[in-house]
Amino acid sequence: MKIALTADQLVLKIKAMLRLVPGWFLAEHAINPENLCERATVAENMPKRSGAFGSVGSVYDERFRPKLQLGWREVFRNRPFQTGRKLAVPQIFIAQAPTVKSRIGAILRATSGNFLEQFDFFLFGFYASAIGKAFFPSESETASLLNTFGVFWLGALMRPVGAIVLGAYIDKIGRRQGLIVTLSLMAIGTVIIAFCPSYATIGIAAPIIVLVGRLLQGFSAGVEVGGVSVYLSEIATPGKRGFYTSFQSSSQQVAIFVAAIVGYVLNESMSVETVAAWGWRIPFFLGCLIIPLIFFLRRTLEETPEFLAMKKHPTAREVFSSALTNWRVIILGMMIAILTTTTFYFVTVYTPTFGRNVLKLSTQDALLVTLLVAVSNFIWNPIGGAVSDRVGRRPVLLTIAGLALVTTYPALHWLVSVPTFGKMLVVAMMFSFYFGIYSGTMLGALVEIVPSHVRTTCFSLAFALAAALFGTFTPLASTWLIDRTDDKASPGLWLMLAALLGIIAALTVYPGTAKPSKVAKPFRPEEPDKTLGLQAAPR
Repeated sequence: MKIALTADQLVLKIKAMLRLVPGWFLAEHAINPENLCERATVAENMPKRSGAFGSVGSVYDERFRPKLQLGWREVFRNRPFQTGRKLAVPQIFIAQAPTVKSRIGAILRATSGNFLEQFDFFLFGFYASAIGKAFFPSESETASLLNTFGVFWLGALMRPVGAIVLGAYIDKIGRRQGLIVTLSLMAIGTVIIAFCPSYATIGIAAPIIVLVGRLLQGFSAGVEVGGVSVYLSEIATPGKRGFYTSFQSSSQQVAIFVAAIVGYVLNESMSVETVAAWGWRIPFFLGCLIIPLIFFLRRTLEETPEFLAMKKHPTAREVFSSALTNWRVIILGMMIAILTTTTFYFVTVYTPTFGRNVLKLSTQDALLVTLLVAVSNFIWNPIGGAVSDRVGRRPVLLTIAGLALVTTYPALHWLVSVPTFGKMLVVAMMFSFYFGIYSGTMLGALVEIVPSHVRTTCFSLAFALAAALFGTFTPLASTWLIDRTDDKASPGLWLMLAALLGIIAALTVYPGTAKPSKVAKPFRPEEPDKTLGLQAAPR
């Protein structure tokens, strides 16, 4: 008879069986019940084998928990009933790391939630003018636009809160379950914004409802990026962590691409007045329709072997305490991520508004540039991750940040002097190159510098602070700078600040070496772990 058992259950069963054996027999044959189970070893890469009395192997059940199949006579198959011979315990196998094929599926399922997040975020930025007129009417177009981007930014301020609360949940419960929860919250926010009546219909309640929807989206987005990045890093093959984590950002570019196509079709088939009146809601409705499919993909997601192999999962109290202890790591991680978030929101969310309202280009031109930027971002992200895996994170981070520092303002000044579609495309492609290479490197770097036991919380909090205080503030900061300075190239100053902070952080984390300095504090659990644990394989 074969019985599926977890490692802990096997230990209890063996100890229960040994209680039936006389003490003199244990002493004579040198069998120690206390350390018997410690002799079980973990062999991740050995094939399944079968025998006359059963088989020893590893499989995932429907809930993706590692199990082993063991015939009871297998325990004593080596016949340890000879004087002086110790009892041999069969090897315990945990589920092997996914194969290449399953990794591809895992990447698609994990990043599906990113699609919904960025699809909605881009639409909110692209249709900022129409949303402003619908929910924040004002005599001044600039004031209405500032109100819209203000709500966009307020939603982002919920990211750090979500990073702490949901990050602690994921570090304790698991990557798979946590990513399902974040998708649920994101979906609710999307539905609220899509179906909320306008200010003309329900008055002041309209902007309040939209704000609630944005706060929910920001709360879930606070851990979505971190949760997906950590998941991808934990299923990555050795030496390719940067390449795997880069697909978190690449998946967002697919959402930008699809949203840009939808917007382009709408603007070609509808009048400007119709789009401003109600047509802008159509892409949000499409986002609602794909929610069931994304839920299905997320529910089939497997838990990572690295999380299952952890001896102890920290409690919420331990997570908060560790995050506070490692505040320096979080601040440095935030500084590294700032250039990623500012360039992303500038070149995707703000570029359509910048092209239409500031450069006075057509909506179709602005959308076409955004569409091409999405394709470029998708290509450069994995290239950046792969290059950093080979040459190290430090040289890539410093090179891109340095180029951004010295070229951003001159490039924008050249663009706004005589705005054309060709110039806007060239400048956007330059920013796309900076973003893709830097982001693909940054994600792998951030995963590596945060403590492993609270990896999701610290990663998410660092990235959420960068996105909330700098990234999502970029459209508002750019609009305010242009209005105050009357310099259409002034948003370049904001991006230069982000590049400078990235250089400082990279030099601090990587002080003259390819490996990060040891700035993370070790984990000290409140109680010693008394259960049998399976160590994660080193990377």
